[in-house]
Amino acid sequence: MESRCWKYARLGSQEEDDDADEMVDILVERRRGSDIGHALRAFRPQSYSGAKPPSASQLKAAVLASHNVHRVMVEVAMETGTPPEAVRTQAAAILEEMSQKLQLGFVRLMGFMLSKVLKRIYSSIYVNMDALHVLRKAAAEGPVILLPNHRSYTDFLVISYIMFTYDIPLPVIASGLALARMKFMGEMLRRCGAFYIRRNIATNRLYCEVLSEYVKSLIRTGFAPVEFYIEGFRSRSLKSLTPKLGMLQMVLDPYFKGEVDDVTLVPISLSYDRLLEESLLARELLGIPKPKESTLGMLKAARVLREDYGCMYVNFGRPMSARKLCQGEIEPLISIEVPEMPSEEKQVCLNRMAHLIVRIQERGSFISPWSLMACLLLQRMPSVLIQTGLPWRHLAERTLWLKGLALSFGARLNWPEHVPDLEVMSSAVALHYPSVRVEKQRVFLVVAEEEVPAGRQPISAEDSLASMAAAMLMMASYRNQSLHLFVRPALLATALSLSRSGRRDEVFATFCFLQDVFRNEFIFIPGKADEDFEEACYLLKKCGALDATDSQQVTASEGGAVELSFLRALLKPFIDSYLVMLSFLSERDARVITEQDFLPAVRGLATELIISGHLHTYETLSSDVQKNVLAALRRLAAVTKLKASGKAYSVDKDAVRRIECTLSGQIRPQILQTEPDARL
Repeated sequence: MESRCWKYARLGSQEEDDDADEMVDILVERRRGSDIGHALRAFRPQSYSGAKPPSASQLKAAVLASHNVHRVMVEVAMETGTPPEAVRTQAAAILEEMSQKLQLGFVRLMGFMLSKVLKRIYSSIYVNMDALHVLRKAAAEGPVILLPNHRSYTDFLVISYIMFTYDIPLPVIASGLALARMKFMGEMLRRCGAFYIRRNIATNRLYCEVLSEYVKSLIRTGFAPVEFYIEGFRSRSLKSLTPKLGMLQMVLDPYFKGEVDDVTLVPISLSYDRLLEESLLARELLGIPKPKESTLGMLKAARVLREDYGCMYVNFGRPMSARKLCQGEIEPLISIEVPEMPSEEKQVCLNRMAHLIVRIQERGSFISPWSLMACLLLQRMPSVLIQTGLPWRHLAERTLWLKGLALSFGARLNWPEHVPDLEVMSSAVALHYPSVRVEKQRVFLVVAEEEVPAGRQPISAEDSLASMAAAMLMMASYRNQSLHLFVRPALLATALSLSRSGRRDEVFATFCFLQDVFRNEFIFIPGKADEDFEEACYLLKKCGALDATDSQQVTASEGGAVELSFLRALLKPFIDSYLVMLSFLSERDARVITEQDFLPAVRGLATELIISGHLHTYETLSSDVQKNVLAALRRLAAVTKLKASGKAYSVDKDAVRRIECTLSGQIRPQILQTEPDARL
């Protein structure tokens, strides 16, 4: 089989890096072969332990008969006064709503349709084949958990398509219940392995126990690999999200309780040249409600089939043993009968493991030329991008400079070596024509203009700003795809500018403060601040931005001004946005706020500041950034949630002002202790 291959830059020597360098375009064969032949081909995966897995109906019967579900049903019946049979009927209904009905015939139909769609919208889909061979072996030896990042609705479809193509057991996939309500497609996805989970289930004990037992049964029986998004939600900003621990705990509980010898975790990094939902995600960040998932909406969106979305990269990470990851931190439990609340040690271990998985996802992702170009374009004033544009030659030269910096930091770039650099960059701009255009050798930002119906008032400044904000946030989402590569050196570059001396301990304290503040924006493994700092120092010395002569000082080198300026500018939109919101909280009279009041009030203030020219970043308008500020302040004890008032918070104005003054460089930081038990 002749396939198109791809070589990419290695990250470095990190132990989490996978070993395979070669990516193969799986669409090459699909373009030459028969789609119906591919769908109907023999599918011969090797089952876990060689045993035949239980049927979907047998799995549901085992869940309802389990000791834990029975115990909770009895307790709920006693607490609510509901007849036990009625509670059992509720549990059966929950299970029926939730369960997958994986059937090969429907998988074949979906595979046929996907072959048609994927060949039309993507020029290539690259997969690291060596890792697939390792995954096939792991799936035959024990329970496997697939952990992809979540950027697009196509994520889980493509993973299942790949596993079907290469005879790997098909996964069952945790999905939001909204997809189940799509006519035809909801049931189609269920029969392709989706099992559906409601949102906001914490207070529903019966639902939680049925879900937990269902997931654990999948692991214990080896029914199929289990796939879920550890970030919980699709990232609207294309940055990694803080991982959620609930599903991770469920899939590892059989190991913790000694019911299985081990569980294999497989991080998967999905990267896109261009995202199908790019404009919708930017609008959602501005508070415009997400369109309801529906089959009709999907059919209306069929216009995407006329678009070019470039390449997609599916990088399967090296399988990791849960036993080895937990070794020395927690031991598997022996009791399987007595339900226990998770210990603090277990939570610390799960939290570390979850953050490590997301970091591996980041390290396995591919950075596109457009992501580098977006980093540079967004460091220009918005008015320049709209009115005068940026000279193409200057942008091209700077992009090549940034390409070199990214490679020195260990990036994987999807930059074809056999194509001239100018052609690579021109193709990237052409692919992203909804965002930018080149006119008379200058690059301009494209802002979609609102049509004004006859008889209606002209577009207001606020309406015009909303269009501009959508364009800027859409470009920012592509910049965000490469932030994980630069964030640690950027934190150090910023810490150097905020510190009054170059003493190592003071710079480190400032670095830790910045990590604490931005822990919801970027992924930092808990308890690893010193390693992050050393990595940042190493990378800045490597690119010549730090003077390496004195181990007690952290000093910028004379020749590193360009690198340090670029890195500080990457963080500036986030710093400016946080300062606006911190100032808002410290200056308002009320000491109690609600999330419902805070978000629109901050958006209104940011709108005024941008229109007046006092604020030049549109990140402040992003609902994700606004919510991250609240989460950071809660973590830093500057605001406290009032339990009796829903989403109301008590504001400690002194603490807010202290964070504001430290972030703006007016006072020196104290090292904030926000990480869980650093001894573990």
